Formats: sequence, C-alpha cells, structure tokens
Amino acid sequence: MINPPIEQQITETLEKNYMPYAMSVIISRAIPEIDGFKPSHRKLLYTMYKMGLINGARTKSANIVGQTMKLNPHGDAAIYETMVRLTAGNEALLHPFVDSKGNFGKQYSRDMAYAAPRYTEAKLDGICTELFGEIDKDTVDFTDNYDGTMKEPVLLPVTFPTILVNPNQGIAVGMASNICSFNLRELCDATVAFLKSEKADLRAVMPAPDFSTGAALLLNPEEMDRIYETGRGSFRLRAKYTYDKKNNCIEIYEIPYTTATEVIIDRVVDLIKNNKIREITDIRDETDLGGLKLTIDLKRGTDPDKLMMRLYKLTTLEDAFSCNFNILIDGQPRVMGVREILKEWTRFRRSCICRRLEFDIKNKKDKLHLLLGLKKILLDIDKAIRIVRETELDEEVVPNLMAGFGIDKVQAEFVAEIKLRNLNKQYILKRTAETDALAEEIEQLTYILSNENEVKKLIIASLKETAKKYGKDRKTEIIACDEVETVVEAEEIEDYNLKVFFTKENYLKKISLVSLRSAGEHKLKEDDRILSEFEASNRWDILLFSNQQNVYKLRLSDVNDCKASALGEYLPNVLGLSDEERIVYAVPTDKYTGYMLFGFENGKVAKTEMQSYATKLNRKKLTNAYSGASPLIDVLYVAEDTHVTLYSTSGKLLTFHTEALEAKSTRATQGVQVMRMRKGHTLSAMCPTTEETLQYKSKNIPSGGYYPAAEGEKDVDDGQLSLF
Repeated sequence: MINPPIEQQITETLEKNYMPYAMSVIISRAIPEIDGFKPSHRKLLYTMYKMGLINGARTKSANIVGQTMKLNPHGDAAIYETMVRLTAGNEALLHPFVDSKGNFGKQYSRDMAYAAPRYTEAKLDGICTELFGEIDKDTVDFTDNYDGTMKEPVLLPVTFPTILVNPNQGIAVGMASNICSFNLRELCDATVAFLKSEKADLRAVMPAPDFSTGAALLLNPEEMDRIYETGRGSFRLRAKYTYDKKNNCIEIYEIPYTTATEVIIDRVVDLIKNNKIREITDIRDETDLGGLKLTIDLKRGTDPDKLMMRLYKLTTLEDAFSCNFNILIDGQPRVMGVREILKEWTRFRRSCICRRLEFDIKNKKDKLHLLLGLKKILLDIDKAIRIVRETELDEEVVPNLMAGFGIDKVQAEFVAEIKLRNLNKQYILKRTAETDALAEEIEQLTYILSNENEVKKLIIASLKETAKKYGKDRKTEIIACDEVETVVEAEEIEDYNLKVFFTKENYLKKISLVSLRSAGEHKLKEDDRILSEFEASNRWDILLFSNQQNVYKLRLSDVNDCKASALGEYLPNVLGLSDEERIVYAVPTDKYTGYMLFGFENGKVAKTEMQSYATKLNRKKLTNAYSGASPLIDVLYVAEDTHVTLYSTSGKLLTFHTEALEAKSTRATQGVQVMRMRKGHTLSAMCPTTEETLQYKSKNIPSGGYYPAAEGEKDVDDGQLSLF
C-alpha cells in the first residue's frame, strides 16, 4: 500500500531543511571570523602547528593534507587548494602563512596550474608565531573535531588584526564577504592610534589598501572614507607599465589584484580582431622567475601613454575592487567599517590577553604554593628524611609528611617526589629563593589584569613589535584620482557621418553616408518595412525603447557598419531580448537634449526630458523607461517643442503644441490627458503635424478632437477649432 503524501507548508520546509544548510555555509565555511580565518584555513594552520612545522623543516604537502583531514573531512583536493592560496609561492597574500617550495601557481594567472601535493613541500612561515605563540595558555576556546577524537581551536589568538592584513573572499547563502588587504606596518600603526583614541584619523596613518600584486590605487578620498566607516564601497586599481623605446614595446609588470594575465591578453586580442585597437602588432606573456611581464609590441609612431589610457578603459588593466567587510562576530555576520573591525578585534585581543594573564597567575600561584611547602622542609631536612624512611607503607608517606610539617597534600606530593640527591640544603635554598620573585610577579600580573590601561599597553607593545619584525614597504602605489590621466571618449572612437535605419521586424542598419551614396535598394525581409531613419555620427548613442517599459542604450560605434544590401543587426539577438519583448522605437542622440513623447491608449501623453536617459555609468538597460499604467500606442522624439497630432480609433484627430505639456524628469510619469476618448475608443497613433492636420489645432487640452472635414467645410466637434 502506498502511503499518502504528507502535506507540509513551504515555510516549514525551508525552515527545517534549507535554513540549517544556509546557516552552516555562513558560519562554518564562507565568512571569516575576527581572527581573520575561515574554518578551513584555521584547521590547516593548526594541523601544521601540531605537526611541529613552525620551526622544523618542510614536509611534503601530501603529508600536511592527510593530517588535516583529521579536522577537515571535505576531501584532500579542497584542503590542498586552501593551502595553495596561503603559500608564499602563490603570491596571493601580502604576508603568506605558509613557507613553500615547488610550483603553487600564481594569483595573477588563471591558467597556471599548481603542482600535485606529492611534488611540493611546505612549513609554517615565521609570522605564524604571532598566531600560535599563546595558544597553549588557554587564550581561546577549543572544541571537538567532527568525530570527537581531537580538539581544535575555535579561534586563533592572533597578536595583530590578520582580518585586514590579507584579502579574504567568500560567498555564502544570501550573503557574501570581500575584504581587501592593508599594509601590516600601516595597519599596526592605525590600530595603535585607535587604541589611544577611538576617534583617531585612521587614514592619516593607513591611507588605503595594499595588495600583493602591487599596481596603482586610484584614490577617491570620499569613497575611501565611506569604506573605512561602513565597510562597503569600491575603488579602482590600475596596472603599471614601462615603455621600452629601443624595442618599441610596452612592458606591464604589475596588474590589479582582481584580474589575470590571460583575461587581459584575451581582451586585447578581441579588441584587435574587432578593429577597435589598431596600434598593437603583438601581445605575449613573458612572465618568468623574475616576475610578471606582459609585452605589447607597437606599430611605429604609436604614443604608448595614449594607448595605455585606452587599454585602461577597454580592458581589466584597470579594474575595480568592491568591498564588503562582512565578518562573523560571536557567530553573527556583520558588515563593519575599518574602525568597527578594529574595535571588535581589540575586544577579542583583550580577552586573549586577560585569559593568558589568568593562566600565568594560576600557574605561578601553584608553583609558589609548592615552593612554600618546600620552604617548610628546609627547617628540618633530617626530619623529612626520617619520616620517609620510617614510614612502612608507601601510601602513608604523603599523610605523614603533611602531619609532620603542616603542609597540604599537593605540597606533600611535591616533596615526596624530590630525588634523594636533591634533598640537600643548597638545592632547597635555591628553589625557595624563587618565592619572593614569584610573589612579586603574581602581584604585577594581577595589577595588569585589573587595569584596562595596562592591558592596552600590552596590546600596543605587541603591535609595535609585530610591525617592526614583519612590516614591509607598501606594494600598491597610491595616486589621487584628480591626478590620473583619462582618455576623452571622442578621441578613441572614429568619427564619421552615417544614417541609421530601424525596421518593423527589429532590424537596425548603420550605413555610412559614403557607402549610402552608391547604394541600391534596401534589402528587407518579406513583409518588413523601414519605420524610421535618422542621420547621426559614429560617436553618438542610440536609445531603443521596447514594449516592456525598457530602454536599451547602445553606442553606435559598437554597432557594425553594413550596406543597404544587408539585413543589418537583429536587435533581439544583440540585446538579448525575451521572446515577448520587441523594440518599438529607436532614436540616436548626442547630447541627450530634447524630449521623448509617449502616447498611451487612454489618450494621455507623457513628455519626458531626454536628459533623464543619460547615465554616468555605462548602463546598457534602463527599466521603467516609460509608464506602464496604460498600453503604449506610439513614441516620438522632438528636438524642441512643436505641434503633434493624435489620432483615435473613432476617426477623430487632434493637433496640440507640446509646450502645453510640462516636461518631467521622472521616466515613468503617466502623462497628461490630451485627447478625451469616447467609450469603446482608444488612441491609435501619434505623428508629427503636417499642413493638413495643423488646422485641427486645439487651444485647450484635454479636448475630444475633431472629425476631418471634407474639402471646403469646417466641422467642429468640441473644443475651440483654430484655422490657419
């Protein structure tokens, strides 16, 4: 018998099945924590620490991967891939945590494969002493591994803000994290300044991020301030190059962190094939052991600086880094600015130091307690020997010592375990002399533990020591945005006059005037016809309005030239339109002046400023290009206010002056009622006014319109008729 299906609410299914998975990805995989590591990083580094690789010689990577599987059950390939990124050989991090030997690929290369783990070797880098130096002093919590056979740290007791020293990227369910790297020396100085005053100017000592691949950062102070305060924003990185005059070539030696050499080469090759770059004869990757190098051979007479400005604009030689400082704090994801991150890290670091102080105080107190018991033995060593010698049973030695000297069990156990050779006055005096020093140390540690400023001094001293020991010079150069040379778009696009044709079947033809003079008839598909034609320049844009309230923007320079004998570009393919979407109107524009008129079925007309379709960003699609409250009947572009004629399905027409309509900057405006529609009738067309239709001009709107009069007659319906 088949069991009937169990009905369950979709919300309940999501809560029981999907939410645990989503939270697991967020908390246990993709988002880094305040110590700067994801669980996979932490498990790998802790395994290497337990293997003694912080001071010992390198071992085969396969050995490390195998040992890490005791903590991380996700498979050897995933573990090794995690390890690759942490190595010095990969060059992904400003301060690598793994000292490597062998081929580990490169951060700046997409296709350079790293060698198998059996061929490579690794150990922990020296900077890892700042990660594990205090881990054995109860500074952080430990938890069971996946099968309960081992313990692993929940966090690492890092002595500097590792979360901001190396870049970290992660994609979880419904959220992501993208953290850029900062120079260690600058970061430590900024953290010290923050500890002294939470309102300190962090950018004065740490002006901008720093990356292992170098390049140049285009600094926008306002945007950088926003990143520092909110943790969100973006900045641009630009490749560095030199010009080899002797060989007439450009040598690129540093590229943005977010791109790869193969991506750059592929893009340049595409530009050459499409005739958008004509000054390059060859591009090749000459990267070797000396470092990255892309070589671009130039044609004679090419200005290398102007060419690079164009390549910055057209390729990822200039690329953006988008910041999203999303970090797990006490198991909760939070997007924080640099200042808030430093505040949370300081809280975490203070907790580690306090736990370390408590651990040291306890150990010293335990040791002092033992030495105080030993000090009592000093009063009569012979008595202690006699008690041990005269005790018949082994288990009675400790109780007899306790009774004989007035000491507790722990002290008696310690005395009983002293070797016979050490039961001399010199040894005991030497050991008990430590009691005063221990008491003083305990008092000093207790004072530090109870004084927040003293703890802060320890953090500052540690940061200064770290900066001095491991600090490096900045790799990424900082350039102010207003000092950056840019290419004027008109200079990089060939300029010539042309004519644009738009057809009913959504074909677009761009034909140069030179070619058009010698052209024959237009080639069109069966039942197709030309809806509109415009004169324009190759440097103009073209706006393409669709039947789904979208407008698509194309640069005419990106549209291939064609001849009258060709069908032209099929817009649904070029724009990626859905099956139901079609272009209904096309208009080229230069300075986005004039107005767009939209005639709707209900008799309303919307007058929208052309400027509202101009965007600072190079967006190819704008939604809500016009109102969808009533079906669109017709679209018309007018360079300036003029007369326009409306036609209704009842046979009436109405001419009005567009000056009567207020121009709106809001694209989705529903418009103004111009022609009143009789019941059962709608607007059918909107056209430029001719001499014949001008006589049906209405002085006031809205108006019901007029039936066209027979020759020599005047037929007035409603509204005031004005004859010219």
